[in-house]
Amino acid sequence: MDELKIYTYIAVFGTFTLYFAIAWWARAASTSDFYVAGGGITPMQNGMAIGADWMSAASFISMAGLIAFLGYGGSVFLMGWTGGYVLLAMLLAPYMRKHGKFTVPEFIFDRFYSKTARIVAVVCLIIASLTYIIGQMKGVGVAFSRFLEVDYGLGLAIGMGVVWFYAVLGGMKGITYTQIAQYVVMIFAYTIPAVFISLQLTGNPIPQLGLGSTLADGSGVYLLDKLDMVVTELGFKEYTTSNMNGSLDMFAYTMSLMIGTAGLPHVIMRFFTVPSAKAARASAGYALVFISFLYTVAPAVGAMARLNLMSTIEPTAGQNLDYEQRPQWFKDWEKTGLLQFEDKNGDGKIKYSADKATNEMVKVDRDIMVLANPAIANLPNWVIALVAAGGLAAALSTAAGLLLAISSSISHDLMKGVLTPDLSEKNELLAGRVVMTIAILISGYLGLNPPGFAAGTVALAFGLAASSIFPALMMGIFSKKMSGTAAIAGMCSGIGVTMLYVFQHKGIMFIPGTDFLGDMGANWFFGISPNAFGVVGALVNFAVAFVVLQFTGPAPKHVQDLVENMRSPGGVATVSDH
Repeated sequence: MDELKIYTYIAVFGTFTLYFAIAWWARAASTSDFYVAGGGITPMQNGMAIGADWMSAASFISMAGLIAFLGYGGSVFLMGWTGGYVLLAMLLAPYMRKHGKFTVPEFIFDRFYSKTARIVAVVCLIIASLTYIIGQMKGVGVAFSRFLEVDYGLGLAIGMGVVWFYAVLGGMKGITYTQIAQYVVMIFAYTIPAVFISLQLTGNPIPQLGLGSTLADGSGVYLLDKLDMVVTELGFKEYTTSNMNGSLDMFAYTMSLMIGTAGLPHVIMRFFTVPSAKAARASAGYALVFISFLYTVAPAVGAMARLNLMSTIEPTAGQNLDYEQRPQWFKDWEKTGLLQFEDKNGDGKIKYSADKATNEMVKVDRDIMVLANPAIANLPNWVIALVAAGGLAAALSTAAGLLLAISSSISHDLMKGVLTPDLSEKNELLAGRVVMTIAILISGYLGLNPPGFAAGTVALAFGLAASSIFPALMMGIFSKKMSGTAAIAGMCSGIGVTMLYVFQHKGIMFIPGTDFLGDMGANWFFGISPNAFGVVGALVNFAVAFVVLQFTGPAPKHVQDLVENMRSPGGVATVSDH
């Protein structure tokens, strides 16, 4: 067994053992433990757990890969996901924590005094969460297939088993403490290689500063200038100015990610685990700090990964690498099928360019960039192994949170709240675990045929949340008169028009192997791509809700009082009998 494989087994299975031990120690004994960790998590602990929940496979594995290939255009993910978290922390989380219930659909039921609204919220939540979880499962499969050298399907199955153990056994309590450990693993796994590579390329050990520094070769050329020269010589867009599909689409994409972020139920649920609204605000502050450790490094990782990749395949201008002399990392990733070369002109050399007719790198999966970057840069094997453990931790942490959101929406909101209100706590806890097991199996099946690469799929999930859940929560908190009928109409129309638009275009991610940018603008509504359409769906949601409100009349007085109390500093939000 080679040195890299030994280090990888130690890193991966060592961290898995830690997760199992934590899950056993923190196993849930009640529905309160299972859904909200008993409400006893401290703000700092919750901030770290939110950071792990936040830094999914899309953030850890895919985001830097997107930035590497999209350049400036990839900044929509940084701006959208970070800005959305600020919206969530300022506009939604404290009020919902003050309300004091377990789940998002339960809040919607109380606020809109309707079981139908609760059911619609459950359906929207499941659609968005299942779409999101596909990206996490893809991340698990990608990491396992490369570093443990197993089949993608087997790697996915192992990941499913790990999530099943600590999520089903521990619920939110087990997930919270496991995510704290996963955050530590992730942040070290992401930043240590970045420090090495920044030092190697620029002589500056701080990646954020290295991105704007001159190269260490003494040429005096800035790293980004060098990258621009390399990519434009090969026919690609200039790295520092490309903006995807135009300014409007970029704006819509950013906004869709922002409001989708603020509507993600698995993140909102984290704020129910702290003892008070004040603690919810504090945990939001801690989370922003913890999240920034990765998000400020991601642009540097993306740019440096792209430069290293290009420099390896084309060491000097106009001179392509002989295929037989390709480095070991190239051979390793070829085995996974995520990197593919086709010698179109028969010269035995690797030609990589923007011209599809002559480009011989027929597949460079963006998801491999973060995981392959340390090997491309010839970093020590223990660093490569650490990245593998970090990538798995990122995918598993978010998958667990999403699965819990799905489980609680069905067992607590649908079964306990609507279908079988007399369900005992013991049976509700059992139902939650059974539902989570089924959800893991379904998500694993979807992960075997992932629709597009991870962050593209995740972007669609954010659009679905943006068009359905976020407007309902905003209107529920800031519009005292909003009625249940109007909110239901808004949610149905918002997610309906978004899904219709997505399925109408052939570039949707539900077609395996398609590019997430779709058909590059053909027949798009004002040039807005399917993944960015969530913001339009949200506007439709708001518009329909307020129009319907004019015909249905305002919410009852006791509901308006509930909203007033929830928004008042000294008020206590309670639901009057009705």
